[in-house]
Amino acid sequence: MARSDAGVPADTASADDAGLIVDVAVIGAGPAGLSAALNLVRARRTVLLVDANRPRNAATLQSHGFLTRDGVSPLELRKLGRAEVEGYPEATVVQAVVDEVAPDGARWRVHGAWRGTEVTASARAVVVATGLREEFPALPMLRAFYGTSVHSCVECDGYEKAGEPLAFVCETPDVVDRALFLAAWSDDLIVYTNGAPTLDDAGRGRLAAAGVRVDERGVADLEGDRTGMTGVRLVDGHVEPRTGGFVRPTWHVDTGWLHAQVERDADGLLVVDGVGRTAVPGIYAVGDVTPPGPEQLIVAAGHGARTASAVHRDLVGGLTDVRDAVQ
Repeated sequence: MARSDAGVPADTASADDAGLIVDVAVIGAGPAGLSAALNLVRARRTVLLVDANRPRNAATLQSHGFLTRDGVSPLELRKLGRAEVEGYPEATVVQAVVDEVAPDGARWRVHGAWRGTEVTASARAVVVATGLREEFPALPMLRAFYGTSVHSCVECDGYEKAGEPLAFVCETPDVVDRALFLAAWSDDLIVYTNGAPTLDDAGRGRLAAAGVRVDERGVADLEGDRTGMTGVRLVDGHVEPRTGGFVRPTWHVDTGWLHAQVERDADGLLVVDGVGRTAVPGIYAVGDVTPPGPEQLIVAAGHGARTASAVHRDLVGGLTDVRDAVQ
């Protein structure tokens, strides 16, 4: 049987006028959230897993580097993980967009909705695993090739592009370090800054020394056909043949619904300790929404398991019930 929030046995999560009453609400069902939820129900904690089913990697056909699941579709990985969590009676899994997590006495009120149906719950602890929203350079055809010819995660997809003539579209100040990292997979790499003033002479020198070409002209679009990307077209009409590439998105944190004075870094990511605790007791965060941002799926899953252990220990010790740092 599961352990209820009051410390007495319960077969499943309970409900009253305030909605579902659980030990933990996990917001987000990517690898980090699913792993946290799975490990929490195995600790006999009642868990509400809420997910909007809008994964950032929905366009990606294959995910890599996940032991025993190398090459699996990210959507299939989520489907398998959700089924595993749902197999436990301690778990309640719902699809909804969370619009409020707010303090309610010694607990947290969680509210969401989906297609006119509301979800309301009361939890002792909340794990934020919502990931990030990504914004790409304004290239009309980029989305058409994203997930097949063009990717954003070098660790995830660099192997499949190794040795190809690649483009790297990056408009951010970290262009040099990211380009040098990508150059380990290809000796025919062109960096496109798309007119952004992100490079200085030192940076240009570092890239040139590594054999990385740089084109700082504006990019009009990517070119290709049904077989994939074939080139990069510049605003002056020149088309450079390229069979694939990588793009540096900018990422945004959408957690305006979280009414707690959590610490955030300069990019808005939720600052946590080594096991996912924020500065607010009872609020935890894991996965891409925490520094340094996007990470490999298997890393996110590992962090989810680690955070689940911390949540369980804190619940045992009553360390989630202090409310002295809320908005």
